[in-house]
Order: sequence, then C-alpha cells, then structure tokens
Amino acid sequence: MKMTKELNKLFNQQIKLEYDSAFIYLAMSEWLNQNNWVGAGHWMEIQYKEELAHAEGFVRYLTMRGEPVELLQLAEAPKEWNSILDLFQAALKHEEYITKSINKMDEQAEKDGDRAAHLFLQWYINEQVEEEVNANDNVMGVERTQGHIAGLLAFDDRKAKREWSGEEVPLLS
Repeated sequence: MKMTKELNKLFNQQIKLEYDSAFIYLAMSEWLNQNNWVGAGHWMEIQYKEELAHAEGFVRYLTMRGEPVELLQLAEAPKEWNSILDLFQAALKHEEYITKSINKMDEQAEKDGDRAAHLFLQWYINEQVEEEVNANDNVMGVERTQGHIAGLLAFDDRKAKREWSGEEVPLLS
C-alpha cells in the first residue's frame, strides 16, 4: 500500500521538524555552555543526538516503504534565552508542538487506513510522552530552586549525568 500524498507530506514535514528540533537543542546546549551551565548543556547535547535519531527514523521508514523523502529547508535555531528557566520552558513548549504534529500524522494515517504508518507512529507517540515528561521535569527542577544558586548548581550537576544510549528508532513497533 502506498501512502497518500497528504500522509507523505506530513512525514516529510516531520523530518524537517525533527531536524529543526535537533538544531534548537544544539543551540540551547551552546547557550547553556556559554553561560556556565555545563551539566545542562551536556543534557541538551544528548537531546540534540536523540532528535537526529528521530529524524533519521522517519527517513528510514519512508525509504523502506519506497516513498519519496523530501528534505525541506530547516528553520534558523534561536540563539538567546533570558535565563535557564526561560530555555527549559521553551524546550517544553517545543515538545508540546512536536507532540501535536505527530498526533496529526497518526490521525491522517488512521483516516487513510494506513495501518503500517499508524503502528510505526506509536513508538513516536510513546516517545513524546517521555519527551514532555523530561522537559516538564527540567522546568520544575529549575523552578524548585527558587533561584538559589546552590539549588541551581545541584540541578546542573544532575543534568551532567545523562547518558546517550545511541538507540535507533525501531522501524516497526
């Protein structure tokens, strides 16, 4: 079964959004590092790598199905945030946006009766739950410090412990 043109378009737009996400998180990592939040910068660098894997998962899936992959123009990543809290709030808002986009893809797959795409997207839907929880935890972690430097330094130290597993997105869930 071939994908409908609408679903293929949504998949290609999602590839762009995932690469955009990667560069947003790389920009956040750079800002955090330049502002001496190296633990949080490390955390965001791993987030950058995850988003690259997410984009590549969509590319591999379309290729496997014999569907055209269209690499769309990426957006310029933001470069400045007012504070570490502002940055993590922006990351949460971005993940909520990505969740809506993936849900829209799944709704289209269901509408089209494309069960393979629907099953493939389940991994991303579940992943977005984790992404939003992590982003929300980061916001709450910074908020709980109430701006006290000792708390912020402890938060930053915890962020430095994140490890990259290098996992690939499964083609089928």
